[in-house]
Amino acid sequence: MSAGGGNKAIIAALGANAGIAVAKFAGFLVTGSSSMLAESVHSLADTSNQGLLLLGQKTSKRKATKDHPFGFGRDRYFYSFIVALMLFTLGSVFALYEGIHKIGEPEELTSPIVAVIILLVAIGLEGYSFYTAIGESRKIKGEAGWWQFIRQAKEPELPVVLLEDAGALVGLVLALAGVGLSTITGDPIWDGIGTACIGLLLGVIAVILIVEMKSLLIGEGVTDVDLATIVDELAAGKVERVIHIRTQYLGPDELLVAAKLALVPGLDTGQVATAIDDAEARVRAKIPAAKLIYLEPDLDRDLG
Repeated sequence: MSAGGGNKAIIAALGANAGIAVAKFAGFLVTGSSSMLAESVHSLADTSNQGLLLLGQKTSKRKATKDHPFGFGRDRYFYSFIVALMLFTLGSVFALYEGIHKIGEPEELTSPIVAVIILLVAIGLEGYSFYTAIGESRKIKGEAGWWQFIRQAKEPELPVVLLEDAGALVGLVLALAGVGLSTITGDPIWDGIGTACIGLLLGVIAVILIVEMKSLLIGEGVTDVDLATIVDELAAGKVERVIHIRTQYLGPDELLVAAKLALVPGLDTGQVATAIDDAEARVRAKIPAAKLIYLEPDLDRDLG
């Protein structure tokens, strides 16, 4: 993912969520709608989340140090994990609490038309943010489906923004339904039900993000397709075969490759060095993220 593409989606979401949060909170003060309050907190959390994603991108660019010789690329995974936790705590848990409270003690809405107008405007703004995230994601997801992209992406920002925006849009529809049904039926319990549904939705999205970001933070290897490409590029020239190989992403743009190679017998020291250098060059040509490559030449003891 290009930094520009990721930043474009994050900044679009940041601007949309900040404006929406203010409008929703004003709507809550006017109407007393618990759905509006839940959505206000949701948008406030999303705004903070975009700031954390931008912070992670900035801190991940720090130069490697003695204590952190592989750099700080995983900062992007760390802050994305924090975003998932915030979405769960500030979004899901709060909405569920507020929804259950309003279901038990329904309160009449005042000026529901104000809430409806604000929610419709918010849907438009969130739609723009979601459209931007989809456009930026399409540039890097290739032929993969959307669910596969979210599961396999090594760049955390776009999957986070995609799921946040999708959840925000569905949440807005739920809030609109809650306010609308409360107005039509005259029963404010629907507002509480809409709020609880928003909480459940955010909880599901947060758990998905927590699982995915935890996996990236611990350390993931390349996909099967990229692994096959790396093995094919290594097993060429003076390399007979790859004895074993390990890969791990140190950050979205930095891949570590370590492998033991069986070389053609009879090579002198200079030829071995050249064979190793050529193998590294072939891998980097196909997988630019493979910036750290450690190759060990060895005898192929499995032959014969």
